Amino acid sequence: MLKEEKDKNKMSQIMIKQVRSSIGIKPNQKATLKALGLRKINHVKKHEDTANIIGMIKKVSHLVTVEQVN
Repeated sequence: MLKEEKDKNKMSQIMIKQVRSSIGIKPNQKATLKALGLRKINHVKKHEDTANIIGMIKKVSHLVTVEQVN
């Protein structure tokens, strides 16, 4: 494979950081945080930028911050 083809196949990544507590939130939102791999405040995880992940982020957007990774 050429280097250009490898770069095209490489998906962009995003960093997700939990900034608010999960105490007192709805169970489905708590499950979404768990699915994203976030356990506590200031915990950071790196994920591929896919439609599934974006949908999960929208459900808990009031609890997390998101930034693009190069």
